[in-house]
Amino acid sequence: MTSDKSLQLNCPECGAEIVADAATGKILYHKKVQGEPAGGRTLESLMKDAAEAKNRSEEIFEREKAALKDRDRLLEQRFNEAMSRADELDDKPLLREIDLD
Repeated sequence: MTSDKSLQLNCPECGAEIVADAATGKILYHKKVQGEPAGGRTLESLMKDAAEAKNRSEEIFEREKAALKDRDRLLEQRFNEAMSRADELDDKPLLREIDLD
């Protein structure tokens, strides 16, 4: 037994128009409200935000680029330090329990 009755609702939060079946409660139709283009912001403010985002991304890129240059030097320094410590250690292999049998 299906009913031809439907409920037409307006969402209080987003203003969307919703049509639901009265018997099952399932949504039959949902229409979103058309908002203002660009969220109601002006072209100038959008361009300003885009320029700021570009500047931030370029700044982050340059910072990471400098970190990579310094990274090579740090890795080389760590490697040399490890090699000097390896020379100081005695070359006896580690004993395991299985080696003692």
